[in-house]
Amino acid sequence: MLRIGLTGGIGAGKSALSATFAKRGGIIVDGDVIAREVVEPGTEGLAALVEAFGGDILQPDGSLDRPALAAKAFRDDDARKKLNGIVHPLVGKRRAEIIASVAEDSVVVEDIPLLVESGMAPLFPLVVVVHADVEVRVRRLVEQRGMPEEDARARIAAQATDEQRRAVADVWVDNSGRPEELAQRANDLWDNRILPFAHNLSAREIAPAPARLVPPDPSWPDQARRIADRLRTACGHRALRVDHIGSTALSGCPDFAAKDVIDMQITVESLAVADDLVEPLLAAGYPRIGHIAEDVAKTDARSTVAEFNHGGDPSLWHKRIHASADPGRPTNVHIRVDGWPNQQFALLFVGWLAANPDARADYLAVKREAERGAAGDTAAYAAAKEPWFSAAYRRAWEWADSAGWRP
Repeated sequence: MLRIGLTGGIGAGKSALSATFAKRGGIIVDGDVIAREVVEPGTEGLAALVEAFGGDILQPDGSLDRPALAAKAFRDDDARKKLNGIVHPLVGKRRAEIIASVAEDSVVVEDIPLLVESGMAPLFPLVVVVHADVEVRVRRLVEQRGMPEEDARARIAAQATDEQRRAVADVWVDNSGRPEELAQRANDLWDNRILPFAHNLSAREIAPAPARLVPPDPSWPDQARRIADRLRTACGHRALRVDHIGSTALSGCPDFAAKDVIDMQITVESLAVADDLVEPLLAAGYPRIGHIAEDVAKTDARSTVAEFNHGGDPSLWHKRIHASADPGRPTNVHIRVDGWPNQQFALLFVGWLAANPDARADYLAVKREAERGAAGDTAAYAAAKEPWFSAAYRRAWEWADSAGWRP
C-alpha cells in the first residue's frame, strides 16, 4: 500500500486534486469529512467540544454550529490548540479504521488539512502539497464559500506558512491557475510518479537511478532532512542516529558534481536490529536490496582502519541497504552498526572531503572517469571508483587523526 499525505492551505485546492486522484483509482481519506463525522450529534467529539467551548456552539437541532465554533476556536492560539487536541485524536482513530479496511495494493490519498501543524508528514512515503497564492485563496473563499473576507484571512493566517509546508513537501503542486491546469498536473503526477511508486512498493523493488553526474543542488540538504525525519519515524528507537552522507551531503561545495541520489545512513546497535527494520522501511517507501550485505573492504583499506580504528576484521564491513521505490527521489539507505569501520568511515568521508579541496578534486576526477566508462550503469560506476578508495581510506584517516576528528 502506498499512503500519500495530501495537504495545503484552506482554499488552495486539495479537494480538486483529490477528486482527480479518485478518478484515477486512488482511495481518498478526507480529513475534513472525517472531522465532521466525529463531531456529529451523539458523538463523544461533540460532547467534548461543548464542554470546552460552551453550549452556544450548538444549533437548535443539537448539531454543531460551525461558524460559532470557529469564532471561538480561532480567536487565539490556546483556543485553537484546545480544538485540535479534541478533534485530531478522534480523526486519527477513524482514519486508521478506514485504512485498515482497504486492499493492500491500494493507493491511499489522505487529505489532511493540518498535516503540517499536526507533525504527521514523516508518517507518509510521499507528501503532496497544493499551493495557491494568498489572494487567490481569499478570493475563492469569499466567492465560492461565501466567507467574509476578514474570516478568510484569519483562517489562512491561523494555518501553517508556505515555508513550513515547503519543508515537508516531496511534491509541490501550484494551483493558482485554471482548474484544467491542475487536472493536467494531477494526471502527470499520478502517471509518472505515484503509479510507478505504488508498483515498486508492491513488488518490493527499488526505483533505479542512472549513474549520471549533475551540478550540486542546493535543495539536497532540505530533501535529506525530510528523508531523515521519515526514517527516524519508521525506525523509532532502533535508529541510534540518521545521517546524510555521500556526495550530496556536500552540496555547499559549488564545483562538486554528484549523482542525484540522496545517501542516508541509519546507525543501529546490531545487524539483527537492521533485519527487524525490513517491513517498517518498506512501509516508508524503502525496499531492501537483498543481494548487497557488505561494503567493499580491500586488504589495504582494512589494515588502514585497523591501524587507526582497531577494526580490521572483514565481518565489520557488513551492512544492510535499502533504496527508494519512489522514482521521483532516488535514495540509498545504508544501515550500519555503531562503531564499525564502515559506519565511521561514512561519516568521516563527508568531513574529510568538506575540509580538503584537493581530495574533492581527486574524487570528482575519478567520478567523471567512472561516469564515462559506466554508460549509465550504476554497478559499473561504483566498481570503477573502488580502486581510488584504497588510498582514500588512509588519507582520510590520517587527516582524522591529525585533525582530532571523531565520528
